Amino acid sequence: VKRIHEYKRQLMNCLHVITMYNRIKRDPMKLFVPRTVIIGGKAAPGYHMAKMIIKLITSVGHVVNNDPVVGNKLKVIFLENYRVSLAEKVIPATDLSEQISTAGTEASGTGNMKFMLNGALTIGTMDGANVEMAEEAGEENLFIFGMRVEDVEELDRRGYNAEDYYHRLPELKQAMDQIKSGFFSPKQPDLFKDVVDMLFYHDRFKVFADFEAYVRCQESVSQLYMNSREWTKTVIRNIAASGKFSSDRTIKEYARDIWQMEPSDLKIPPPNVPRDVADEQMANDMADKLHM
Repeated sequence: VKRIHEYKRQLMNCLHVITMYNRIKRDPMKLFVPRTVIIGGKAAPGYHMAKMIIKLITSVGHVVNNDPVVGNKLKVIFLENYRVSLAEKVIPATDLSEQISTAGTEASGTGNMKFMLNGALTIGTMDGANVEMAEEAGEENLFIFGMRVEDVEELDRRGYNAEDYYHRLPELKQAMDQIKSGFFSPKQPDLFKDVVDMLFYHDRFKVFADFEAYVRCQESVSQLYMNSREWTKTVIRNIAASGKFSSDRTIKEYARDIWQMEPSDLKIPPPNVPRDVADEQMANDMADKLHM
């Protein structure tokens, strides 16, 4: 759950959903760790591609959720009108937090911290606050995958060609062919042409380059989830290491380093107390402290 943007790569999450769907369809009897994929966020009013990403997610969800072969093994939910009141429900309920932006593009990220504090494990790239979270909890307690900043820079120097990955990775090719052919939009087969063209020819954020590593890492997630004891241990390690991301620590550092203010135990009257009464109370409190 986050704002919808190409650099945050909700499209890679969507391609993984399609890949899981295809695997279930290919072998319905094979063991599959059930998944409910919840995606939420808003697109800027003039951001056409972000709106098309939302449309693709909901279209894929419609096919997946209504396929009797899939049943309850895989569900896709898009949270409409994502806001604080929804966050209060979904963040504590989450098992896996997706923080999969291209390395070097996320300025910070705070949603990932909230998920960590509430007991979700993180699958993500070494980007934004994921780096600090890995430093605190240990990289072995997060599901880290994909290119690092230096890898992205090297790929930029060599030149990123999406078709190389499309032809090399059969599951990626299948998913993209389904989107291109209108499998998820039968009444309007070319509905996602702009999304397909962007991924092949104008993708600054290199979704295909990290796809293989992302899918492999998701398989590690499923393996650990089947071992509830080890999963719980990892959750506890994350929560125990998340103290750095408390707002108390943040405000304390702002006060000390930016505003050069020292902590005070001076009691501030509640807002319903009249201003003149409040000022008098604070003056008396300060006088008492001086006499002490």
